[in-house]
Amino acid sequence: MACYGSGYYKTPNLDKLSADGMKFTDGYTCGPNCQPTRAALMSGQYGPRTGIYTVGHTSRFDSSMRPLVPVENAESLATEKTTVAESLRAAGYKTGMFGKWHLGERPGHHPSDQGFDEAIVSSGKHFQFNTNPKVDVPEGAYLADFLTDKAVDFIERHKSEPFFLYVPHFGVHSPHQAKEELIATFRDQPAVGGHHDPTYAAMIASVDESVGRIVAKLDELKLSENTLLIFSADNGGVGGYQREGIKKGGDITDNAPLRGGKGMLYEGGTRCVYLFRRPGKIAAGSLCAEPICSVDLYPTLLELTGAAAPKDQPLDGVSYLSLLHGDGKGKLTREAIYWHFPGYLGAGENTWRTTPAGAIRSGDWKLLEFFEDGKLELYNLRDDIGQKNNLATGNPEKTKELHDKLVAWRTAINAPMPTKRTSTAGDDAAPAKPKAKKKKKNNAKNPRKNAAE
Repeated sequence: MACYGSGYYKTPNLDKLSADGMKFTDGYTCGPNCQPTRAALMSGQYGPRTGIYTVGHTSRFDSSMRPLVPVENAESLATEKTTVAESLRAAGYKTGMFGKWHLGERPGHHPSDQGFDEAIVSSGKHFQFNTNPKVDVPEGAYLADFLTDKAVDFIERHKSEPFFLYVPHFGVHSPHQAKEELIATFRDQPAVGGHHDPTYAAMIASVDESVGRIVAKLDELKLSENTLLIFSADNGGVGGYQREGIKKGGDITDNAPLRGGKGMLYEGGTRCVYLFRRPGKIAAGSLCAEPICSVDLYPTLLELTGAAAPKDQPLDGVSYLSLLHGDGKGKLTREAIYWHFPGYLGAGENTWRTTPAGAIRSGDWKLLEFFEDGKLELYNLRDDIGQKNNLATGNPEKTKELHDKLVAWRTAINAPMPTKRTSTAGDDAAPAKPKAKKKKKNNAKNPRKNAAE
């Protein structure tokens, strides 16, 4: 986005959102790809509590030649979890969700069964898309525009009562498809800093248009001062792979100066945009460098609304409301943010965006542990935001301190670890080879099956 430094992408509505509110520089997702982040947002819990670490089944990639057997991945959010939507609905809020759910669509798992009064799920394609449940879609509709139509209508209908609206766009996910008139505006624009693709830029522009329409509706209905608006993402951009020697990663964009991209525990995979707007409560043009992450949304909204916390469901995050109402000043009361990725994420031709790994950020320091060989990497993000200088050997005290914290957290949260692969396939604890793929069909009841993750 332009307000985060891009000289190529055009995001006037998001830039205004940043100027009118608070921008976080050190905001994180709870996973390096989409599904674990969405689970964390809805449950307020890290992956070891939800069992959702990545996208899809454990056998999605052939890891049979790797030394570890990955931990089995849950593909749906357990119905026993109390979602943030359920907590807010119990407090009197009308709840709506329009877009990419990605936490299960079988009976009981659809967002309409997980706390949302109204829910339309759609992902997989940007044109000629399916919806669940099936609803009328205008001929030639672009998904981002369709979802925004539903969001604006929801606001209009519930303007006189408290509401919680969740709009998880499928943009800018592959397949990369955009409106031709927007693509044309970028076609002759020179590349800037690894940002170069006019279709991708047009997809970003459509999301930006959506934000502008939602803000305009809140302003029109005079709801802005009593509405907290949050814009964030579910993982880093698809880029930075070639610098890591991953030729098949598909650098459609670049996260520089951050290292790596989607699917990696380096900063380019987990650090993302966070913008907050509430005129009169959040200072315009304010900036916050305090680290926050996906699990913090749930406790923040509980504090904001006065809703009750779920029973028998520990929340792993902390509320950042004090930062929003305090001009971005202050510190949150926690020692660290954690990541746990006990599986493999492929990039094609037996290359990997990540092998099983964990990470911790504490203060300015970030440590990564790679489970196959126990390798540790330590970076001071204040001095080395690009994670170019591994300090693990040169600073053994800090390395041990953070590694001990990471191990202690895994023990406390009962995080399962991948197991050593034996020479006999039958002894392995989880499948390694992908199942044979069937020809995909358009399925209105489960459009997510058409998504390329």
